[in-house]
Amino acid sequence: QVLSDVFNAPVYTIDTTNSACLGSAYRAIHGLVAETNVSLADVVKLAPEPRLAVTPTAGAEELYRPLLKRYAELEQKVIYNPTSSC
Repeated sequence: QVLSDVFNAPVYTIDTTNSACLGSAYRAIHGLVAETNVSLADVVKLAPEPRLAVTPTAGAEELYRPLLKRYAELEQKVIYNPTSSC
């Protein structure tokens, strides 16, 4: 629920072990066949069907939007000046 609220997006899951690894594998396959103009949609067409797990909580966007902006600012500060303290 937290991911859905923070990013104001629905979260889907699939019934498989190591789904993150599976997603990485599909991206790797897509990279290998990129020169053949095969779309990512074609690569994953045999993947398990995703299931909607959660949707954003009403009003959460107003809470998290300023925090995401601040996080991005801090991240840029660290990337461009890693020796400074935040």
